[in-house]
Amino acid sequence: PELSEHLRLMYDIMLLSFQTDSTRIATFMVGDAGCNRTYREVDVKSGHHQLSHHRNDEEKMAEIAKIDKFLAEQFSGFLAKMKAVQEGDSNLLDNSMILYGSAISDANRHDHHDLPIVVAGRGGGSVQTGRVVHHPNETPLNNLLLAMAQRVGADIGELGDSTEHMNLS
Repeated sequence: PELSEHLRLMYDIMLLSFQTDSTRIATFMVGDAGCNRTYREVDVKSGHHQLSHHRNDEEKMAEIAKIDKFLAEQFSGFLAKMKAVQEGDSNLLDNSMILYGSAISDANRHDHHDLPIVVAGRGGGSVQTGRVVHHPNETPLNNLLLAMAQRVGADIGELGDSTEHMNLS
């Protein structure tokens, strides 16, 4: 199906760009949160945005879960490919910081707290992995972005509405 192919190609382009040092920074919007696309790859015929306003309907929530699982599996494949690329004594994934997530945690309530964010990679050894970190409500996502920017050498003390940089180690 075409979405699977599109995701694979985009992830492969990013992988090659990182691997060849053409760039070490990329952004990729996997899906528009307001989009009402269907996901034939996982047999979801209703539109994503429509399903996201599920009103706790079990069937609609199950459909959203199928979509989320599909997208997470595509991302996981990208991370596996990064880990397979050797860089000195390490690998491309361990030398990177990859952020994956959403700016909304519950579209049904338009909730922007407790965001589903994953930071993958060890940032060259500067990021502690294998943990779940909870932050108080109203913690700006820009605190994380500021910490990531500082890790790669950006000489900045604030970013947008950041209040401090997050501790990644």
